[in-house]
Amino acid sequence: MTGTHRTHGTHGTPGMNSPFRVGLVGYGLAGSVFHAPLIAATEGLVLDTVVTSNPQRQEQARAAFPDVRVAEAAEELWARADELDLIVIASPNKTHVPVATAALQAGLPVVVDKPVAGTAAEARGLAALAEERGLLLSVFQNRRWDNDFLTLRSLVERGELGDVQRFESRFERWRPQLKGGWRESGAPEEFGGLLYDLGSHVVDQALVLFGPATRVYAESDVRRAGAEADDDTFIALTHANGVRSHLYVSATAAQLGPRFRVLGSRAGYVKYGLDPQEAALREGLLPGPDWGREPEPLWGRLGAGESPLTGGGTPVPSLPGDYPAYYAAVAAALRDGTAPPVTAHEAAAALDVLEAARRSARDGVAVTL
Repeated sequence: MTGTHRTHGTHGTPGMNSPFRVGLVGYGLAGSVFHAPLIAATEGLVLDTVVTSNPQRQEQARAAFPDVRVAEAAEELWARADELDLIVIASPNKTHVPVATAALQAGLPVVVDKPVAGTAAEARGLAALAEERGLLLSVFQNRRWDNDFLTLRSLVERGELGDVQRFESRFERWRPQLKGGWRESGAPEEFGGLLYDLGSHVVDQALVLFGPATRVYAESDVRRAGAEADDDTFIALTHANGVRSHLYVSATAAQLGPRFRVLGSRAGYVKYGLDPQEAALREGLLPGPDWGREPEPLWGRLGAGESPLTGGGTPVPSLPGDYPAYYAAVAAALRDGTAPPVTAHEAAAALDVLEAARRSARDGVAVTL
């Protein structure tokens, strides 16, 4: 839906004379590494309050952002709703729907980290509430601004591959030892596991590139001793336009495959390695002039009938990754009433696929959407 401009008497017209003030719920990996730095780096946004009950994370937030307020619970934000302009939810998955619902009911626009909900029905329920209240609701799908995805999307749109026939996407890691936490939990309310974690990214990218899926088949396994949730999953999609997507997410890949291997009627594109932005953010770096750029040896290769591993094909300069573009678009949506960069309806479409994949893996059947 389109964003709705909000005006608060406490600080004039947000985004015009003063920035939109953001309350961030959650200061774990997502909140501290991704959201807080990107919000702080976005013109027209200011990080006003961080919500975390963890004393160590409270101190971490104050050290990184000396002017930030710290709250113990999200309810403190609703009491100050007239002082805030946007709520960003980066807390554990099971809290996404209730916190987003409370924020919207308090009259506040919302950004929710992926996955927005455990089911497509819940995501559409949130979208309906936001539309009823005339409020922005967006989902943080930052991987749409990865360098490799931006590059591939450009190649596809320019017809460099011809008619795309198969899209292979891998988000693989080698983590043989469990780290613990909700991401590895098998509790249904946590919707942990890689299908909903990394799978949210690869499915979203496939749908953005090639449109709706009509058929879903999946294989999902628990490989690590003591693991409760899937840590190695394969998803095959048939898109309405005939493209087939083969998507792999794994924490147990002892050898990492190409991030993308895309085969078309004219040429193929193969790209290894992960976008550098997450690593930069983890190191405490902030967006600047050379943000998201990748050295030439990591560029993907375009060609036909050759192996990129032996130098075949033509190197394709990677477009710079651009996570800051997400929050710049959110700020523009709040200011101008334009569409948010990722809608809850788009997230619901991805959840349709994830739910079908879970059913397929459980029952050993292909699921028609």
